[in-house]
Amino acid sequence: MASEHNKVLVIKLGALGDFIQALGPMKSIKQHHGKAHITILTTQPFKAFAEKCGYFDEIIIDERPKWFDLSGWLRLRRTLNQEGFTRVYDLQNNDRSSFYFKLLSPKPEWVGVAKGASHRNTSPQRTVGHAFDGHVQTLGLAGIENIQADPLEWMESDISRFNISSSYVLLVPGCAPSRPEKRWPASLYGQLASNLVKQGFHPVVIGTDSEKQAAEDICAICPDAMDLTSQTNLYEIATLARGAAGAIGNDTGPMHLIGSTGAPCLVLFSSYSNPVKHAPKGADVHVLQKDELESLSCDEVVQSLPFSTKSKSKAS
Repeated sequence: MASEHNKVLVIKLGALGDFIQALGPMKSIKQHHGKAHITILTTQPFKAFAEKCGYFDEIIIDERPKWFDLSGWLRLRRTLNQEGFTRVYDLQNNDRSSFYFKLLSPKPEWVGVAKGASHRNTSPQRTVGHAFDGHVQTLGLAGIENIQADPLEWMESDISRFNISSSYVLLVPGCAPSRPEKRWPASLYGQLASNLVKQGFHPVVIGTDSEKQAAEDICAICPDAMDLTSQTNLYEIATLARGAAGAIGNDTGPMHLIGSTGAPCLVLFSSYSNPVKHAPKGADVHVLQKDELESLSCDEVVQSLPFSTKSKSKAS
């Protein structure tokens, strides 16, 4: 019974898209365990998420000790064992988090894939689709059902400083710098931005410092586009998404955030990643895939947009 567990640990270390997909399951864990004291073990980049979402009473930061860092492992073992957890939900489910099971004594109930877990998911179906779907399957073993994706309503911020007065569409031209094959060319985003302007939309480019050049290229083709790269935090992106007519972007973390808010999204995939496993979750997420993104034309993207000029009233 859920009431038997008053000290619960959730493990989720990263990355951004995976963390977002785990928020719905985290919320369900919180609801399932009522007044239990729930702790999350996560990494520093997700501390603010863990604080703001309201699903946790305590946060432990995992410094992710290297395998040879004996003192680091001893600190982690001491920290985990002194808490006296009676149930652990492993939402990371990799070799590292499974190893953490070995650090705990006495052994709590463990929900995950670790060998020896009380609620062990060994089904090959766990990894066939989205991480979210795998979490739903695993948590079902512990009696947690009716899990929904988190719409991130708690992620709010004042975006008035951007002074976006017209109906706007978010463009997300980036992805991990090490994965250039997952980027639709900036020149094509520029053409798309020009097309959106003709439809009465205001293109808004978001991203980090690594997308600065792409944003400059887009704005050179479409001077009416607004460059907000390096100017938005994740809470501002979520707020922008809720007011946007839609969003177009590559297979990258911010699109998971935008999709979760319910904004109409078109996510561009190459053959180098699988949308069945990696597309964002959301009520209005659409995927367009081409083996090589360089061969995906602007016209094809325009024809696949999940919104039209009729959507302008949403943000006006």
